[in-house]
Amino acid sequence: MKLATLSPSDTRAAIDGGARLIDIRGADEHARERIPGAMNVPLDRIGDLPRDGRPIVFHCKSGMRTAASAAQLGAAAGGAPAYILGGGIDAWRQAGQPTLADRSQPLEIMRQVQITAGVLVLLGVLLGLFVAPGFFGLSAFVGAGLMFAGMTGWCGMANLLRIMPWNRGATA
Repeated sequence: MKLATLSPSDTRAAIDGGARLIDIRGADEHARERIPGAMNVPLDRIGDLPRDGRPIVFHCKSGMRTAASAAQLGAAAGGAPAYILGGGIDAWRQAGQPTLADRSQPLEIMRQVQITAGVLVLLGVLLGLFVAPGFFGLSAFVGAGLMFAGMTGWCGMANLLRIMPWNRGATA
């Protein structure tokens, strides 16, 4: 199913006309920055979306997740008119529309994974060059973990980071 894409101004008009705005990003992303009035229903729980027949506009960060999941989102809408906010919250913000940002929330888990993996790979290379070649194994281990995560959808580093003290207060 192909969902029509709305611009930020068309989305604003749809919301003002009674459409619901559904944020399909994870709770950690939604807690850090969100569009006022958007309801957070992460993509992995989209089947729990309440159905009331009103038009629905789905959004994510850049529009890529919503476009890739259009069939699933259309089915979750249950026959109600469904649309995608083109460009996601990034386009919304660039169009001068308001967002609510809470920078006290931790960075999104995937950004934490990217930072941690990058630091560990760099550390493994530097230690391998300047201390002992065995440290190159650290970079290989992280690379293998990232490949495994990409192939299976399970990321041990993300699961470990979720239970770190700075993430315990984040929304679940």
